[in-house]
Amino acid sequence: MKQFWPHILIATGLFVILGGFIYDVIFAGIPYQDPTPEMSTRYSRHAHIASTIRWYGLGGVLFGALAGVGRCVVRRFRSAVVS
Repeated sequence: MKQFWPHILIATGLFVILGGFIYDVIFAGIPYQDPTPEMSTRYSRHAHIASTIRWYGLGGVLFGALAGVGRCVVRRFRSAVVS
């Protein structure tokens, strides 16, 4: 399990990004052409929530990728020092 946590984090981040897009399509959707102030407020709120979900997913993907790269660098450094 220790070896796979960066991959799991990347996959989870991708699913969170996908969830953000799905939330955006279902709740925010396409902006209205001539919205009332209430409709505009509702769209803005849901679009902001969807954007926040996607940014958290991107953060998870980036953190998992950096952790994976860091692990590879540490492994190469350790093997070079031992040899």
